[in-house]
Amino acid sequence: MQTEKGQSIEDASMQMIEDEIGTHQYNEKEWPIVRRVIHSTADFDFAGKNKIIFHKDAIENAMSALRNGCSIIVDVNGVIGGLNKQNPKDFENNIICNISNPKIMELAKKEGKTRSQVSMRAAISDIDGGVVAIGNAPTALMEIIQMVKEGIKPALIIGIPVGFICAAESKEELSKLEGAPFITNIGRKGGSSSVSAIVNAIFKLIREKSAS
Repeated sequence: MQTEKGQSIEDASMQMIEDEIGTHQYNEKEWPIVRRVIHSTADFDFAGKNKIIFHKDAIENAMSALRNGCSIIVDVNGVIGGLNKQNPKDFENNIICNISNPKIMELAKKEGKTRSQVSMRAAISDIDGGVVAIGNAPTALMEIIQMVKEGIKPALIIGIPVGFICAAESKEELSKLEGAPFITNIGRKGGSSSVSAIVNAIFKLIREKSAS
């Protein structure tokens, strides 16, 4: 829970974002998510040249799945670090990150793949119906895209990996994907904090809907 002082600082920050952005093209559910990403990164490009893109079913699917206790599968521990831990505790969401598992490392070496690729495959049963949150590894996102093409159906793919090699390309491919709702963005920018912010913002929407 926020302290009164902490909440006042956050409220002032959000108002500054509103004032600086002005008009935008996002709807009433999308904008709180984009605003939370800007708040977490201090990067207004997420509403501009590196804008965040929403599949039409992304938010509703994610809200329903998370509210019903689906797993949250992440590519790196940094995403976990940015999550509000009270949310998965309250809604009984299992958070899965296999990247540091020694067996994953061994298998990745054996198969000539990245740990990120193999870690996604290892979580396949949780990915089906779960929320996938990728902020670091484009190879993890490409693996998820391939899994969807093979018939796996995540409730939502949040694919905003940062980087120079295949980051922008993987997100472009995600934006064209049929078979799973997604939230992604344009270009090289992204990162764990962006993805954590999106998950936190979706949980906030769930709580607001429950309270209304």
